[in-house]
Parts: sequence; C-alpha cells; structure tokens
Amino acid sequence: MNANHRNGTEFAMYTRAFCGLFLRDLHVLRRELFPFFIRIGMNPLLFLFVFTYIIPHMGPNGTASMPSMMAGGPSGPSFGTIILPGLMAVAIMFSGIAAVALPLSQEFGVTREIDDRVMCPLPVAAVAMEKICFSAVQSLIAAALVFPLAYYIPTTPVHVSVQSWSFLALVLTLSSLASGALGMTIGTSVKPQQIGLIFGIVVVPITFLGCVYYPWQYLDHIRWLQILVLANPIVYMSEGLRASLTPGLPHMSAWPVLSMLLASTLLLGWVGIRGFLRRVIG
Repeated sequence: MNANHRNGTEFAMYTRAFCGLFLRDLHVLRRELFPFFIRIGMNPLLFLFVFTYIIPHMGPNGTASMPSMMAGGPSGPSFGTIILPGLMAVAIMFSGIAAVALPLSQEFGVTREIDDRVMCPLPVAAVAMEKICFSAVQSLIAAALVFPLAYYIPTTPVHVSVQSWSFLALVLTLSSLASGALGMTIGTSVKPQQIGLIFGIVVVPITFLGCVYYPWQYLDHIRWLQILVLANPIVYMSEGLRASLTPGLPHMSAWPVLSMLLASTLLLGWVGIRGFLRRVIG
C-alpha cells in the first residue's frame, strides 16, 4: 500500500513538473508569436504564391512548359490540390526541427542553458520527451496555417475531401511527433556550430525526395528511386495527408503509412532521447 502510494505521489509530481515545463514553453512561444508565424508560414506562402498564383497568371507563355498537373487544367486536379498535403508535411517537419534542434544547439552551447531545465523534478528522459511533445504542438499549428494560405492564394480552387477525421488526426499527431523526434536526433547528434550545415545536407534533400510535390506512385517509372525514398519519413507524412485530404489522388494505403509513421516516431525518439541523455549526463 505504501509502495502504491509512493508511486502515485511520484507520478503526480512528475505530471505537474511536465505540465509546468510545457506551460513555460507555451508562455515563451506566446511572447514570440510574430516570429513564430513568420517562420512557419513563409515557405508555404512563397511556394503557393509562385507556383499557384504567379505562374498561372503568366498566360500561355507561363504555362506552356509546365506539366499539366501544375497548370491546373480542366482535365485533372489543380497543382494546389496536389501539393497541399506535401506543403503541410513540410510545414510539420520544418517546425518540428526548428522547435527542437535549433534551441538545443544553443542550450548545449557554452552557456549550458540546458542545465537549468534538467534541474526540475523530472527524469532527464522526460525533459527530452517534453521538448518533443511541445514541438508537436507547434507542428500542428504550422500544418493548420497552410489551410488558409491554400484557400486564398491559388488561382485555381483547392479541393479537399476528408472522409475520416480520426485518420487525419492520427496522421497529423504521428507526423508531428516524428518531426519533433527527428529534431531531437539532429539537435543531440550534431555540434552546435554545424547545425546550419545539417539543413543543407539533410533537411533540404529529404524534403525534395519526400513526395512533397508529387504522389509516391508517380515515381513508378523510376523504380530504384521509388524504393529508395521509402526510407524517408516525410514520404509517409505526405502520403498520409494525401490519403486524408485528397483521397481522389494516388496515395499509399492507410496501414503502411500509420505503421511507418509510428516506427519512425519510436526509432527517432529512442535515438534522440539517448543522445539527449548522453549530452546532459555524459
């Protein structure tokens, strides 16, 4: 009975400490809302503005050399409809990495600001988990921001049809957690002075090869690449959102998407938390 009471007391203490860290980060984010929205909104805003507004307004000269799916002709879906899930996936990924990897590069620097955070009454691994969970909230906000941009900017209408809200919620949650776990892995594996280099040699390539701007099935004529990109977690974010929002377009089936998103979250989370423990304790 005493052991059960002690375990219950520890759990309550850990829960309060976890929520306290979360609310602290939320308070800091609330004071920096404008830079936050600029950071998460600039990439989808510019992409939609250039490819779904400027180019279609160029007339025949601007669309003559474009693929039919980008021109938004009457025979198929508009390019805005095709890339909406991919832009949401990119927003989720960039927000998750920026919310974890970039702050960690500062906290693990010479100032060792991370020491103040780990002094709270929580296991060190739980501190890392709080960072991943808080980054997931930011990623969800980033994904939601893409919707109004995609509604107002494109010249041709963007058509969305959600057939299962529970599936969409599950894909968004797993994608957001996976992006936070990826940010934790990057932030604890790379030296602070090299964090900018990672964006050039890791983040940008996995974005362009993440089926963001095209469905995965469109790669069937490049079979080796179609198989190679299956190691990229962004592929499953894009395909899962494509299956949720635009089911009329080619997409992966639900179970492979959910299975690989869950596996990516667990694997990246395990690697990231181990790296966090090594950097803090070791």
